[in-house]
Amino acid sequence: MKFRGPALGALVLLAVPLLASCARVGPHQVSGTGRLVVVAAENFWGSIAAQLGGERVTVTSIVTDPNADPHEHEASPADARLLASANYVIVNGAGYDTWADQLLAAQPESTRTVLTVATLLGRRSGDNPHFWYDPASVARVVARITADYTALNPDAAAYFNEQAVAFAQALTPYHERLANIRARFAGTPIAATESLFQYMARYLGLDLITPYAFMQAVAEGNDPPSPALVMFTQQIQKKAFVVLVFNSQTITPLTTSLEDQTAAAHLRTVAVTETLAPQTATFQAWMDAELDALSSALAAGRSA
Repeated sequence: MKFRGPALGALVLLAVPLLASCARVGPHQVSGTGRLVVVAAENFWGSIAAQLGGERVTVTSIVTDPNADPHEHEASPADARLLASANYVIVNGAGYDTWADQLLAAQPESTRTVLTVATLLGRRSGDNPHFWYDPASVARVVARITADYTALNPDAAAYFNEQAVAFAQALTPYHERLANIRARFAGTPIAATESLFQYMARYLGLDLITPYAFMQAVAEGNDPPSPALVMFTQQIQKKAFVVLVFNSQTITPLTTSLEDQTAAAHLRTVAVTETLAPQTATFQAWMDAELDALSSALAAGRSA
């Protein structure tokens, strides 16, 4: 699966191998403030990294705009400088942010640790890259970041452990919402305009009935196969699902038409985003709001 993303052009002069999941070397130098300099390619991982690091890290996220399509991010010299100055970098991988992989490969640094989430999870390009919508994957990333912080700054091990405990407590409402939706609505049919919500639907036990070929094509920025589009349209006409989940950051004439048809059929719709919305939100506040909207739509749809 090839996800949308522009070529880096003059930013990358040579094609070099991509970095491994987590290249560990040491000792590591930190910033003049004594904090680890952390750069996340996307702000959903950046929010988690900041909360796990607390006062011992400085985190900058590159892709942050909730009104832009993250697949279309164009790497800049400023992005390259951020990555070059980092002690620790988090990229999503699986073809989602190849611009970051290429910038890192173009400026190798032996004192930089890189976490590629896809590699941590045993995934590769072609797999659904929206791992932050999978609670089990999020838990594995949280554990790895804490372990990496401790390896980079062993003197702060106790502090990082405290931050991990605090973050786990902050995620309690998130896990309660997940359990509540799973208990109340497991098996409920839903639809989606693309694959963004696929992991979450599976975790919640919801029956995502949209043809995979349709979701895959939209996620890649392609026209879906005609049979898949026909099936999706028929599902709307037959009211075969209760809620349509759509990605508000990748609006196209086709997805807008399907949303309009869904509303005309008096079916519920729920908007989700690929990056934090608002961009000042924490990971858990963002997820809590989306899960609340989903729960309300499922309840209303089931009672209609």
